Amino acid sequence: MKTNKRWYDLLTLNGYQLGLSMASNVISPLLLPALVLLYMPPEKKNTYTALVYVAGLAVAMFIQPVMGMLSDRSTAKLGRRRPFILWGALLNILFLFVIGASLLFQDSPLNSFFKSSFGVTASLVVLLLGIILLQVSSNVSQAGQQGLIPDVIQEHQRGRASGIKSVLEMFPAALVLLISPLLDKKQFWVVIGVLMVFYLVTMLVTVVFTKETPLAEKPPRPTGRPVLRMLLLTIIFVGVTQLALWMVKSSANWLPMETTSLALRVAVVGLVGLIGMAGSIFIGVYFGAQVGIGKEAKHQKSFIWWVVTRLLFLAAIGSTRNFAMFFVKDVLKVPNPATVTTYLTAVIFIFLLITSLLGGYLSDKMGRKKLLTAAGLLAFVGTAVLTFSTTIPMVLLSGVFLGLGTGTFMSANWALGTDLAPSKDAGRYLGISNLAGAGAGIVGSSIGGPLADYFNAIQPGLGYPVIFALYGGLFLLSVLLLPKIVILKHE
Repeated sequence: MKTNKRWYDLLTLNGYQLGLSMASNVISPLLLPALVLLYMPPEKKNTYTALVYVAGLAVAMFIQPVMGMLSDRSTAKLGRRRPFILWGALLNILFLFVIGASLLFQDSPLNSFFKSSFGVTASLVVLLLGIILLQVSSNVSQAGQQGLIPDVIQEHQRGRASGIKSVLEMFPAALVLLISPLLDKKQFWVVIGVLMVFYLVTMLVTVVFTKETPLAEKPPRPTGRPVLRMLLLTIIFVGVTQLALWMVKSSANWLPMETTSLALRVAVVGLVGLIGMAGSIFIGVYFGAQVGIGKEAKHQKSFIWWVVTRLLFLAAIGSTRNFAMFFVKDVLKVPNPATVTTYLTAVIFIFLLITSLLGGYLSDKMGRKKLLTAAGLLAFVGTAVLTFSTTIPMVLLSGVFLGLGTGTFMSANWALGTDLAPSKDAGRYLGISNLAGAGAGIVGSSIGGPLADYFNAIQPGLGYPVIFALYGGLFLLSVLLLPKIVILKHE
């Protein structure tokens, strides 16, 4: 039942978002790179980090909209969304054990077998399995979590609810300051234990204190084999992205190493990389949404453009974050890269906190697109500063602009999405929007990782400024495409 909510209702409703975000702030930018560096040769660390990350996200892209659709039709006594949050969180804890188990295979004879047969270690294979399983369970629970705002929050409060959601998404950035020294000391099991506790406690907060009205009867089944459509959506998007990666790799081979200047090589391959990222987003989202939404897609053009602009921004900010630790290690050459990367994340959080709450309120009052324009421009400035950073203070300064832009974006953009998604199918539509969540990582990392390794092989440390510049281009595109979104009620 939708009634006016007090601030603590909005907080507990979004409580599990804190657990999800704690995991994403630790696993993607810190734990996963640290484990890959432990298991594979350092000169290939970006490529293999991207491989594990992208494989998990491809699974997430399929699972989340399917679970969102199933939660739309749930008649459980707990409501439509909370059962998915409950069981997904418990499975998250189980699958974190699988990730930790990858450490047990470091000295196993299986390592030699896997390395000679497949070119990777047994530890990397177990890590890959654990990440994939964790993406399955995380997206079961996230499908339930993200359906709560349109289900129980009235439209005039959604900006504030989304602002709190975005704060809880980034609040772990401050908490990670306590965890990063553990990673520098290779105390991986302690870190995994902390994540388990966060999953359990935050899940209980949302499940116990949020009230849902159960459905009296199941709605009609969506027509047109929706699960098959979601599978095709995933195949299309991943396929387009891998085609773009092939195009980027091919462009590098077109230029003879002996006769091509470094500047020309950076310009050509970098431009092809930007075209590949942006092109895979446009094509993947367009055809993916046609398949995922079905016949209704022609009436949901604004929603589809919303997914495109969201994906552009998230691909840029997520990938910048995911490669930051290797940038700090290889370019700034600090002895404790996980800790310094956490300082950057903490700076982003401080300024994100300011703009998230304020941005959510202003988006209810002023409109979403004005704030999203400012968000994209601020984030672009942040990547520009990071691209030319040679000292830790410059890196932290980039975090100021990235935080201001990301906080504004996260509150205003999600509120815009809940406005555009049809209320009766909010779970399915917002699940389809995971094209932007999972797709962002697939686009940014699957192309950015190999591209970074390619340029690093030519000149050590060169790859990171190149890919950061490309991510800045994605921020600008997210602004330029905002006029495509027509908002009937707010602007």
